Amino acid sequence: MTTKILDVSDLNNEMLERAYVVGDEAAQAKVEAAITLVREAGHALAGGSLVAFPTETVYGLGADAFNEDAVGRVYEAKGRPSDNPMICHIGRASDIGELSTMLNPKMIRLMDNFWPGPLTMIVTKRDDVPAVTTGGLDTVGVRLPDNPVAIELIRAAGCPIAAPSANLSGSPSPTDPKHVIEDLDGKVDYILVGNKSDVGIESTVLDMTVTPPMILRPGVLTAEMLGAAVGEEVAYDAHLLYNDKEHASDANGEIIAPKAPGMKYKHYAPNAQMIVVEGHRDKVKTEIERLKSLNEQLGQKVGVLLFEEDEYIRAAQEFYSRLRALDEDGGDLIIAGALSYKDGVGFAVMNRMMKSAGYNVVKV
Repeated sequence: MTTKILDVSDLNNEMLERAYVVGDEAAQAKVEAAITLVREAGHALAGGSLVAFPTETVYGLGADAFNEDAVGRVYEAKGRPSDNPMICHIGRASDIGELSTMLNPKMIRLMDNFWPGPLTMIVTKRDDVPAVTTGGLDTVGVRLPDNPVAIELIRAAGCPIAAPSANLSGSPSPTDPKHVIEDLDGKVDYILVGNKSDVGIESTVLDMTVTPPMILRPGVLTAEMLGAAVGEEVAYDAHLLYNDKEHASDANGEIIAPKAPGMKYKHYAPNAQMIVVEGHRDKVKTEIERLKSLNEQLGQKVGVLLFEEDEYIRAAQEFYSRLRALDEDGGDLIIAGALSYKDGVGFAVMNRMMKSAGYNVVKV
């Protein structure tokens, strides 16, 4: 398959302001040229094509959510397990009605506060939403992305877009278009080359079918922020509270199945082996240097992934891109320093970091 790669990076908020607020005619011409390309891809997507596109979180690989064959091709292109449901992206908040009849005051408050943005709400699905899109579940994840390319694409397609991350399943999610091209060139119909993702990790996934609402995947929108919007404490899926390979269990010691099917699969892993060092910050830095020196003496090429203690937002923005860069350097081992779980964004980054390392942890 030949993939059509289109540069639509001029369709961004800064250029839109220059074009239509400042009145810069040159900027307007660039924006309109990019919109034309996005609409081409949107019309192709409506006809069954697969389109990789930028969002504020990570790049997504999209198909018409109601086209079973096209959604099946997304699973095939990514090598994604078929019971791992996809998030459906909409172009307007009111479009949620195409996917679900569920709507309540809590959902409306969340939409008002966080849409467009990195929040996915799990709601009951309409009967006509295909099972292949929802991984066979009777619920569907819906979000309104905060990216002008994504919005234009969805509106041009005229349908909700089912879109997991635009990478090979199990590898680090792509926040840079070059990573999408590396993984999917020749496997999909279109790749829209926009700018790097601003948020850097996937959206917070909040299950609205339970009381209280439950976070199934943490993100930069934290439990405290969501709880303040809905007026009650937001819960975490029990599996998110485990930082090792153990499974969550109930009071009787019985294993609790993950609420989200995707929790049971390998995610975000680099090619190199990875270790997370966890503990007091000074001890973490000392242990990283010790492990680096020891493994280099054994002939291994070692990369280090270490953020400053309070750089939670930066860690979210750069985590995947730095993992990819370390892999590109051809390293054998990546040693990462843990962030604090007490910070909501730090907790979200650590969720990805622990999975990337296969829960391979050294505590100091």
